[in-house]
Amino acid sequence: MPNIDLILGADPSRKRSVRTEPTQRRSSQRLDALLDAAAEIVDESGFERLTTQMVAERAGASIGTVYRYFPDRVAVLYALRERSVRRYRERVADEMERVELESWWTVLDVALEVCATMYRDEPGFTVVHAAQRELAEGDIEPEFAHRMARLIEAEFGGSTDQDELRFRLGVAMEIGDALICRAFERRAGGDERYLAEAKRLVHDYLAEHLGAAIEATSAA
Repeated sequence: MPNIDLILGADPSRKRSVRTEPTQRRSSQRLDALLDAAAEIVDESGFERLTTQMVAERAGASIGTVYRYFPDRVAVLYALRERSVRRYRERVADEMERVELESWWTVLDVALEVCATMYRDEPGFTVVHAAQRELAEGDIEPEFAHRMARLIEAEFGGSTDQDELRFRLGVAMEIGDALICRAFERRAGGDERYLAEAKRLVHDYLAEHLGAAIEATSAA
């Protein structure tokens, strides 16, 4: 069984976007309701048009309730992005427990397939990619690539330089994410040609730069 903690572990360097952390179940449900409302608005109108007033109205809450948790609209977007990334990691971890990780490619295929699934059925997931420029401090991909590199090292061993592995995985994941995002911009259910190209280009890129390491661990 893969070391799923390498995927799910918290990032201690990450700042929290929520002003007041919920300590009771009712408060957690209220916060989730606000983020659910924000996700609906993002899907309908785009993250650029999101306002705290819109979140309050959609959630049936007062504007004071929104400001209790979020100082402004950017904080709402941060929190929605954090939740989406956390749910993405949880799905990746769940899927990796269900499949046999035969090689690096299995790990990468799982990550890419779950990403596409999240675009299909996780409200507001587009904020993970689309809001990157506005949320420039939320640099998620390199940190997740670091986790993937540690998982690959733990599962398959090998002598690949970890800095090089993290860099190449980070580039590959950005390529895959950009194409998957584009697939869902082109078609509601995802353009299958773009989704296929996302996998092909990720595989080709890593085969070119890390091919020897991949072959060595796959043959072991």
